[in-house]
Amino acid sequence: MKAIVFEAPGDPEVLHLAEVPDPTPGPEHLLVRVRATALNRADTLQRRGLYPPPPGESEILGLELAGEVEAVGEATQGFRPGDRVFGLVGGGAYAEKALLHYRMAMPIPAGWSFVEAAAVPEVFFTANETLFTLGGLQPGETVLIHAGASGVGTAGIQMAHYIGARVLVTAGSAAKITRTLELGADAGINYKEEDFAARVLELTEGVGVDLIQDFIGAAYWERNLRCLKEAGRLVLVGLMGGAKVEADLGLIMRKRLHIIGSVMRSQPLANKIAITQRFRERWLPLLAQGILRPVIDRTFPLAEAAAAHRYMEENRNIGKIVLVVDGA
Repeated sequence: MKAIVFEAPGDPEVLHLAEVPDPTPGPEHLLVRVRATALNRADTLQRRGLYPPPPGESEILGLELAGEVEAVGEATQGFRPGDRVFGLVGGGAYAEKALLHYRMAMPIPAGWSFVEAAAVPEVFFTANETLFTLGGLQPGETVLIHAGASGVGTAGIQMAHYIGARVLVTAGSAAKITRTLELGADAGINYKEEDFAARVLELTEGVGVDLIQDFIGAAYWERNLRCLKEAGRLVLVGLMGGAKVEADLGLIMRKRLHIIGSVMRSQPLANKIAITQRFRERWLPLLAQGILRPVIDRTFPLAEAAAAHRYMEENRNIGKIVLVVDGA
């Protein structure tokens, strides 16, 4: 089969299409003919040598896929060759074929394209886990979603708006702010033009927000704490702005703040299956009905993965970037 590979870490140009052996399914795996996969920041980190796959996972990039079942392991249930499926994987999706655990596979809803399905798992799973399972977001609360125009951001805005939360977002351009407002955000803050913490406090009349979903880390640490209300929750999802901080523990104690960390890829299989089930029960019906939608910025052919990575690293996208495999 063909897959995107790289011999040494580096810039996007290290990525290229090559012939590699087909993956061998285990008893609980589906062998999927991949029709589409999507980019995630974790892919760019792995390409740079900063985020290796967990033990036992494929070295090939790609954390989500949509395609057709080609073969089933002897211990799988509920799927057969030819079924259209999508789901989250630990790696291997930048390829013509990949393995998907059958308990993490979901049937693609009627009327969906492979591109639409591939744009869903990582971002909607992450948004559900960070905003609701860990963050405990409730109707009537106020949430600040950083990187509001990202894949996770565009998913989270829709989900939070749907339950009746007030949604504030940060983004880096007027166009991105406009798109987040169209998706249901109540206010957008251009972090390149103003101090988001001061603006959040202004928008909340000095009270602050109940919950923050943060992908930046160290660069936003102090301002995040400043704009949380008493007993507020900060869920750390990424470290694009650094991992080391000097913490004012007294502030955390006085405000009774909750600091919560989250990663998806390295969690045990049982956790990922539970994450899949939570999403499937609560949000997949709304997506299937068109009440919520994956936001897709643009697609690239699989062979142009390097250009897709460059596009993501230039922060040009609003929503998901999808790689299309032949036949999609």
